[in-house]
Amino acid sequence: MASSNSVFKDLRLSLREKLKESLVSVVPVSLMVFLLAITPWVEISRHELLVFSAAALLLIVGISLFNLGADMAMTPMGQYIGEGLTKSRKLGILLSISFLMGLLITIAEPDLSVLAGQVEAVMNGTLLIVIVGVGVGFFLLMGVVKIIFHSDLTSILLFFYMVLFCLAALLIDSGKGSFLPLSFDSGGVTTGPITVPFIMALGVGIALTVGGRNASENSFGLIALCSVGPIAAVLLLSLTAKGDLSFAVPDYSMETVLEKGFRGIFGEMAVEVGKSLVLVVLFFFVLQWTVLKLPRTKIVQILTGIVYTFLGLVLFLAAVSMGFMPIGFQIGTQLAAFSPVLLIGFAFVLGMVVVLAEPAVHVLNNQVEEITGGEVSKLQMMLALSIGVGVSIGLSVIRVRYGFSLLYYLIPGYLLSLGLSFFVPKLYTAIAFDSGGVASGPLTSSFILPLVIGACCTLQGEPAVLDFAFGVVAMVAMTPLITIQALGFKSVMSVRRREDAAIRRILASADDQIIYFE
Repeated sequence: MASSNSVFKDLRLSLREKLKESLVSVVPVSLMVFLLAITPWVEISRHELLVFSAAALLLIVGISLFNLGADMAMTPMGQYIGEGLTKSRKLGILLSISFLMGLLITIAEPDLSVLAGQVEAVMNGTLLIVIVGVGVGFFLLMGVVKIIFHSDLTSILLFFYMVLFCLAALLIDSGKGSFLPLSFDSGGVTTGPITVPFIMALGVGIALTVGGRNASENSFGLIALCSVGPIAAVLLLSLTAKGDLSFAVPDYSMETVLEKGFRGIFGEMAVEVGKSLVLVVLFFFVLQWTVLKLPRTKIVQILTGIVYTFLGLVLFLAAVSMGFMPIGFQIGTQLAAFSPVLLIGFAFVLGMVVVLAEPAVHVLNNQVEEITGGEVSKLQMMLALSIGVGVSIGLSVIRVRYGFSLLYYLIPGYLLSLGLSFFVPKLYTAIAFDSGGVASGPLTSSFILPLVIGACCTLQGEPAVLDFAFGVVAMVAMTPLITIQALGFKSVMSVRRREDAAIRRILASADDQIIYFE
């Protein structure tokens, strides 16, 4: 009885801590919307603000429950599978299960469902989800091979990004360049709240079991590789696309969403999340019965965490569907009409704070601080991510304003980020490329993307949305690669300056000891 009370007490304390983190995450974004509503720049009705307020409260609770569930279920599941399968010393089984888990967990990812729903007019949503899942499964398999054989992440990424840009050139040459932003967006949305905790923990479990030098550093990079797979898969799928490529903007009006009623919204999200999670959970329990054989206490903890994850994701998706998505589209439309320059400034500030509300970011920051022993703190990570995401969304709005190709950003951006990887510690490169996938989470695809689509409808017209509005998720995924590696470069230079100063002091001290004879 006493142990049961202790468990409940620990759960209450953990939930309280998660609620504090969620408040810090969601309140800045909400305050920006409320402040904007009292200006003459954007007109938001009291009814819409009331619904948005309810959505913000649901978002706070949803993120809290999800983060608690990720700590209790998704992260341990990934680590147990990684450790258990690696200890079996059966490489074929490990690789096969890694592929299947990559496929299933991608199908379970709510971010991808949000994106697929918004592009249904030009591409079959179900086919898109399956193709992206295959891409993630294949590259997760490659990531596991990279960990086992201690391969160099930079060389792998350099090769595959060259392949991606070759495919992009073929897509443009075939006259289907409109699909290019969507293809690169798919890499960002795939690594969301379900995928990140599981895949990162899988990498940690395998790397620590394999051991060797720099085992902690070797555990990073799976998210980076899993972000490449979807881009390649959608680029190849786009090359085969036929027919009308015109894009119809979805109905983002709040009234349309609320016509379903709160019960309808929650029921729809519960079915969607339930179908997604059940695949992952069933596969885990098949492994439990055949390979893992975990004790009952750990299974009970995982089941409890799955319930929290389910409830958290239902509340999260319901909140963004009924409040954040319609308000985002409305702000983008009205602010672009009032002042494009003001919209660019607002987008930069919004990007800096919206990353705080991404659930997977907190999972990544905690794991980075733990793996690096505090060398890279949660605060440093959050600052680097905030600046990177702010810059990326500001640049995306500039692209919407002037209507130029996404490649003008992606080519120099990836050249710079891959170039930096040769001058910073490999740990920073791995963390940076993982962070790129993590930063572009559910709030990016369900709040920022509708905002940019609204701005594009005003500035370039609805037919241009596929060309210029999409690509914002890809930008959010790219800029942290530069900012976090810049953090690593700064660290390297600081160490060199200290070493040079120490050498100068030693030489100066040695000069003082020299005795000159006449």
